[in-house]
Amino acid sequence: MPPQPTFLDCVHCGLCLSACPTYVELGTEMDSPRGRIYLMRGLEDHAIDLTPDVARHLDLCLGCRACETACPSGVHYGELIESARVLVEAQHRRGWLDRLRRGLIQLVFPRPRLLRLLLLPLRVLEATGALDSLRRRSGLLAMLPRLRRWEPLPEQSLPDPGGSLGVEARRVALLSGCVQQVLFAQTNQATVHVLVRNGCEVQVPPAQTCCGALYLHGGNRARAQACARRNIDAFPPDVDAIIVNAAGCGALLKEYGQLLGDDPAYAARARAFSAKVRDVTEFLAALPLAPPPGRIDARVTYHDACHLAHGQGVRDAPRQLLRQIPGVELVELPEADMCCGSAGSYNLTEPEMARRLGERKAANVSTTKAEYVAVANPGCALQIAYRLREAGSSATVVHPIELLDRAYRGGT
Repeated sequence: MPPQPTFLDCVHCGLCLSACPTYVELGTEMDSPRGRIYLMRGLEDHAIDLTPDVARHLDLCLGCRACETACPSGVHYGELIESARVLVEAQHRRGWLDRLRRGLIQLVFPRPRLLRLLLLPLRVLEATGALDSLRRRSGLLAMLPRLRRWEPLPEQSLPDPGGSLGVEARRVALLSGCVQQVLFAQTNQATVHVLVRNGCEVQVPPAQTCCGALYLHGGNRARAQACARRNIDAFPPDVDAIIVNAAGCGALLKEYGQLLGDDPAYAARARAFSAKVRDVTEFLAALPLAPPPGRIDARVTYHDACHLAHGQGVRDAPRQLLRQIPGVELVELPEADMCCGSAGSYNLTEPEMARRLGERKAANVSTTKAEYVAVANPGCALQIAYRLREAGSSATVVHPIELLDRAYRGGT
């Protein structure tokens, strides 16, 4: 096993400060990675107590891991803050409303069937036109995208012999996700279509479950580990790659080896599983991509999802794919890798900071005059689309794979 990260890895140089969204917004030391490491070390050494103020500073961390990208010492801040959150949830007494909110998040969002069931009344209201007025009055409902008809993915899709450029078919398995399959089913459909078009045999394991990220970020490490074990059992070990189209899910799947590093029954299997995980843009960028026959004549900008750019180090691949779509003019987004404020369920637990960061992102998008904002994570897509609507922007938020799929289907 690799050595466990320690607080002593941080030399307190401060190079992380300008990369940290909460420090940029608030300017307070305890809301920076360096300051939070001081707090976490103080808790571990029993030099300070877990007061409400200490818990508050730790709660305000987005877990975006931008500090890891900026850090010259290679501090694994993400692992440190996740461990601290386990401690906070075990020892800090939250108010009843906060407990209820966090409990509902962990109850509903990792369970696609329950989420789909709860959305049924909203689908009826949308069909009658009444949902639009509710969206205007409710911040939570306003974040929802258009509720499309749910279409299940096939368990297996065979490669398109006309689109593979003669390369040997690759066998891949797709993580369908929780929120992704309910609110962004079109992204999953596009992912399967593009993979098949590029010579892949795609499996969608029916026994798969939540990746565990929402549980881990909420301090429930045991539940996250249970999800990891179930997914390792569900996915066939002989596929060439495990494909993910949601950045937050992909980041955790790539870290199953660390999450289950102390489990003698799963540690080796977890490392082998993680070694095969690829974001769909990362996977496709490494292939000789079948040329899209259609055009999309549009100005497109790209937002770096935190757990894709900082968590997985995948930055160029999505841009590379977008540049291969005929007609697309790719425009760089200012502060492209600054967190949008979604951060999993952060926009539900910390709405004020999420609002500030979302408005900052929307303002940056407006400077690009883009017609499309490409985003490779469902939480980011919800947050950015909502803030753009609030700002009066007509820009459309899409996953990069959706634009590529549209070009394969003839473009617009």
